[in-house]
Amino acid sequence: MWVPCSILQPMTQLPHELYRPDQVAAMDRSAIREHGVSGLSLMDRAGAEAYRVLRGTWPHSRRLRVVCGTGNNGGDGFVVAFLALREGLDVTVHQLGDVSRIKGDAATVYRRYVDAGGRHEAFAGLPDEDDLVLVDALFGTGLDRALEGPWREAVDAINEAAAPVLAVDVPSGLHSDTGTVLGTAVRASATVTFIGLKRGLFTGSGPACTGRLHYRDLDVPEAVLREQQPAALRVDYHDLDHVLRPRSRDAHKGAYGHVLLVGGDHGMGGAALLAGRGALRAGAGLVSVATRERHVAGLLAAQPELMTHAVEGAADLEAPARRASVLLIGPGLGRGDWGRTLFADTLARDMPMVLDADALNLLAEEPGRRHDRVLTPHPGEAARLLDVTTADVQADRFAAVEALLERYGGTVVLKGAGSIVGTVGQTPRVCHGGNPGLASGGTGDVLAGVVAGFLAQGHSPFEAAVLAVCVHAGAADRLALKEGERGLLASDLPPVIRLLVNP
Repeated sequence: MWVPCSILQPMTQLPHELYRPDQVAAMDRSAIREHGVSGLSLMDRAGAEAYRVLRGTWPHSRRLRVVCGTGNNGGDGFVVAFLALREGLDVTVHQLGDVSRIKGDAATVYRRYVDAGGRHEAFAGLPDEDDLVLVDALFGTGLDRALEGPWREAVDAINEAAAPVLAVDVPSGLHSDTGTVLGTAVRASATVTFIGLKRGLFTGSGPACTGRLHYRDLDVPEAVLREQQPAALRVDYHDLDHVLRPRSRDAHKGAYGHVLLVGGDHGMGGAALLAGRGALRAGAGLVSVATRERHVAGLLAAQPELMTHAVEGAADLEAPARRASVLLIGPGLGRGDWGRTLFADTLARDMPMVLDADALNLLAEEPGRRHDRVLTPHPGEAARLLDVTTADVQADRFAAVEALLERYGGTVVLKGAGSIVGTVGQTPRVCHGGNPGLASGGTGDVLAGVVAGFLAQGHSPFEAAVLAVCVHAGAADRLALKEGERGLLASDLPPVIRLLVNP
């Protein structure tokens, strides 16, 4: 689960509310129809803000090439071009689509740019020039079909150019609601988006396409921004430090719960160890591991704080389960007879639990609903839980979370870029944190342990999941900032998680 800009950008610059593109369009219409803000004024403000971000980000660049479509997004691009021309920059607009199709406010700003002597030519590729910045003003939020023909060629040319790219509102080719790439999409260095944050910018391919994200409300009346209920909420570690309060001075380990982790079939004891460390570093009072006998000595040597139990069948699970307050099943569980037996026994117990890894694959074979558990699938596991393809899940991650909740209940963490946490009756949370360093084996096991650790400390399943996802991502960001993303190991995370759960 990664969002590259999270390392670079203070989160306080961005609102927490995320919207569907149709909601933002409704805000735009309301500002014009109900509050007297002209469409031309909004376009001028958007273009001016985009130009301000451009000059602030690349202050020494003197050449600007703006790739415009024929809609309002192209109109924003013409405003950028006009302001650059007025400031004396070397600017050219490369036009996609017939100029006769430019209508309304976009036609007004197009004519203003041309009348001022601005260069404007049909798109025929992009120049190979030094000191160049490209502006993507092809499509706004309304795009919902795969790019083809000259439109796709233009996006590919933008991506192949050796120049930084500013995307206006949304990188062209990115579905602004789902975060799906529609055939191809601009990979921007920076994006400036307007009025409301579109939720597709924060999950799926959104983070990879937006680069550093900037937001401007265009000074629309505050009442406009309150007219729509957010479709999701952006969260990160810095939003949650108020939840992680100092402990009472008379605290004892019994006050912070007892996690029983069930997993670690032959050859997979490391998964159980990583999950156990995650639970410990999240602050669980006690953590036990029920695993294969051959892993007991190794686990004790690696982490003596873990209480280990050799478990060969369901009968061996009875005593440790009675002492636990939370169950975590799945890390290294496998899908053989041993794992299936323990899964069936665990699932029948009436206590809060976290299901991860092979426990999710086994659950997919016998779906059932429960309110008191957290499921932590990656897209492949989510696909098996829903009996669809991984591509189907990634095509609309928000819809996938809704479908998982309908089928299984409880709380769902859909991992990946922009992890989504959902539960019935709550606005979904989207984690704005993490980085590609988490794309390595075992990081999900640590996350499952952290969820269980917070659950054991008395947090609700939904709150435990949100806390865990943000702390886990925040730890990865801190490590990446210090030592880089490549080569980050799952075992690097728990010590940093300890720091973050003590703000």
